[in-house]
Amino acid sequence: MNRLGEDVPRTGEPPAGTAVAVWSLDTTLGVVGGHRVEESLDLLDAGERDRSARFARPGDRRRYLASHVGLRLLLGGYLGLAPDKVTLVREECPCCGAPHGRPAVAGGGLHFSLSHSDDLAYLAFAAVPVGVDVERYPSAGAVADILGALHPAETAELTAAPEADRRMLLARLWARKEACLKGTGTGLAPGVAEPYVGSGPDPAEVAGWHLADLPAPDGYAAAVAARTPA
Repeated sequence: MNRLGEDVPRTGEPPAGTAVAVWSLDTTLGVVGGHRVEESLDLLDAGERDRSARFARPGDRRRYLASHVGLRLLLGGYLGLAPDKVTLVREECPCCGAPHGRPAVAGGGLHFSLSHSDDLAYLAFAAVPVGVDVERYPSAGAVADILGALHPAETAELTAAPEADRRMLLARLWARKEACLKGTGTGLAPGVAEPYVGSGPDPAEVAGWHLADLPAPDGYAAAVAARTPA
């Protein structure tokens, strides 16, 4: 795990093979990677600037700006480009073929994934498709609401667990599942029953993917999934 803070990041060479580089970011920082967040709109593209302007709550706008400034700084570092010269596109959706699939760098070469929960963001980079997710422990009500939508084995695991552990277990399970779904580009559209990832101390094996838990602050869970060679 790497931490992106106020100083200019030292990315080094881009990840090769199935290696994954993961960075965490505190999105409350006023300066990210040597750039003042509120003065860095020129680093973003028109779509990012438009989206940032549409946030109704200042906190949501700040989180978005900080995470996207950080994303562009890290992509630029790995690719040897100025942050504003990184061109981002959307891949085709694997479910319907429309251009709203995984975000990607134009021309390929480096895959990335971005996730944030409250004021915490995780960013993952790899030479293969990758997904990362960080989740704050949900409320007890959220656990009850989602329980029946999970894989039957996951529902059974959470139901059998002590009530005091269920929020942590769901966050762990959900981070693993979202990491996989972000990696494939399907998102939540097909539902959340598949793939089975489990809620135990170690993630279940997922065909075609290497799934691993990541360090996270108290009250959070995080995971990363990277596609394995065929």
